[in-house]
Amino acid sequence: MGPRNLTAQPIDIAALAREISDRNTARDRLIVAIAGAPGSGKSTLAEDLANRLGAGAAVLPMDGFHLDNATLRAAGLFAHKGAPNTFDAAGFIALLREVRAGGAVSYPTFDRNADATVPGGGMIDADTRIVLAEGNYLLLDNAPWDRLAPLCDLTVQLHVPRHVLEQRLIDRWLAYGLDPEAARARALGNDMRNVDTVVSTSRPADYVIRQS
Repeated sequence: MGPRNLTAQPIDIAALAREISDRNTARDRLIVAIAGAPGSGKSTLAEDLANRLGAGAAVLPMDGFHLDNATLRAAGLFAHKGAPNTFDAAGFIALLREVRAGGAVSYPTFDRNADATVPGGGMIDADTRIVLAEGNYLLLDNAPWDRLAPLCDLTVQLHVPRHVLEQRLIDRWLAYGLDPEAARARALGNDMRNVDTVVSTSRPADYVIRQS
């Protein structure tokens, strides 16, 4: 199955920041979902947008909802860490509903060096107006991920060529100390399977940012 985001409107970062600002007129929080394959640059884009939008914007990463390693090992899923079923999707959906309701909300973060979540590692302040949620699977069109759709006001997908993603993912594992053979195996195995999941099962976004 090929990409499903072909109907999304192309946009660049500056125009996207303006679009988000223009939509930030209601009393309720504006929730923007930023989705993309592993290695596509979601975190970088979200932080860039937050800086452009100013103090009223905050980033909410999905990575803090990785299931812990003990749970994954018990379920036989550790080798597939990063796949949709290795996240606490229900927990993330519940958190986004809490964020939507307003007020201060704490959320877990993910420490890549420790390969572990950090409970309460981040905070959405009570005066935050714009929440930039970012993660691989925010646009997945199957249960339970499809329950995110009514919680998001605007959706954005990053599109990066496959060969670029492969090299970025190899470089990521090299940076974490894996030898070249192991880094390539991790990137081209489990990581690229997750890339294919994002590409084949994500619903169309409102906007797409394409990188070459």
